[in-house]
Amino acid sequence: MLTAGEVAGLVAVIFWAILVGFLAMVLLKLARLLTETTKMVSDLGKRVVPLLEDVSLTVNETNRQLVAVEAIAKDIKQVSGHAAKVSALTQTLFTGPLVKLSALLHGIAAALRARKTPRALPGRRR
Repeated sequence: MLTAGEVAGLVAVIFWAILVGFLAMVLLKLARLLTETTKMVSDLGKRVVPLLEDVSLTVNETNRQLVAVEAIAKDIKQVSGHAAKVSALTQTLFTGPLVKLSALLHGIAAALRARKTPRALPGRRR
């Protein structure tokens, strides 16, 4: 028969064996996890480099296009300024004389209407 000290030692050995087995499983799973993570990081590195090159090319092309758009916008601003000046000049050249011509034609029409309708002279009856 086993003594109390031997039973306690046996329980302690079994406990430590279970603990070591559990820790060995955890370490194996952790090693697999680290291996998979290393593979994923490596694959990600292989994929990121071409993506970054593509992004760099896209940004450079976008900057080039923006320079062209800026030049076009500057030209459009200049053309719209010229159009505003032409519009103001056209308004100045045509509206003044048109108003005067309209007033003249209105005066002529009023004079013609006045000539057509007979006026009663003072002292005469109709």
